Amino acid sequence: MSVSALGTTVYEVVTHHGHTYLVDVESRECSCPDHTYRDARCKHLRRVAIEITEGRVAPPGHLRVSCAVCGDPFYEPTDALEPHLCRQHALEPGDFAVDRETGGTVLVLAVSPRRADEVRIPAHDCTVAEYASNRSYPPDDPVVSAVFPTVDVTNAGVTPRSLRVYTFPLTRLALPTK
Repeated sequence: MSVSALGTTVYEVVTHHGHTYLVDVESRECSCPDHTYRDARCKHLRRVAIEITEGRVAPPGHLRVSCAVCGDPFYEPTDALEPHLCRQHALEPGDFAVDRETGGTVLVLAVSPRRADEVRIPAHDCTVAEYASNRSYPPDDPVVSAVFPTVDVTNAGVTPRSLRVYTFPLTRLALPTK
């Protein structure tokens, strides 16, 4: 049997005999005669459950998308905002990341769907992609805004040394290793 997602909760099941049935996992219904006339949990419902569990089809409320960085497919909620990023590349505001060029730690402020070759750095009159230390990264990378979290600690308290926001191509940053 082959299973395909048709919507948020409906799946099409094509049997090896060529019969096609619709399964709604939310209502736990199938259009096959076994389910319709006997009100039994049929093999089609079970097959869809197995395909979802094994990750071969999208779970309810999810879509199959490709990571904006590596292109690997994965499942995202239907209302997820772009850029779509797999677990290996996902950065969220508040995350710490390592700058591959300097080895410094940055605090992520935002991840934009805009590409590095679209976002300008006015102070340098170039795009994020054209900036000298970013040229080896893909120009179509999403842009990440971040700060280097450096502080001075005195008797008066903690004071940030700089709140200057930097923009990076996403693949220039890496999640810290544990």
